[in-house]
Amino acid sequence: MAIMAVQKLSIALEEDVARAAREAAERDGLSLSAWVNAAAREALAIEDGLAAVAEYEAENGPISAEALAAARAALERDGVIPRR
Repeated sequence: MAIMAVQKLSIALEEDVARAAREAAERDGLSLSAWVNAAAREALAIEDGLAAVAEYEAENGPISAEALAAARAALERDGVIPRR
């Protein structure tokens, strides 16, 4: 396992957010730092995905309702998102 360089930061969270994050980290068996790091990675991945969709739509027009429905069905089938 490769050792990743880290940067120690001091951050401030609202009390309820800090409490919920600590509880979530404990449930996941992670340190608070590792949990916040994972949450930040997930938020960045979502941001990248939204930017990719915006770029695609700028070049090709809006994604059709049919294509969105097909994508949702595939994600549900593969267990990526819960079935409605």
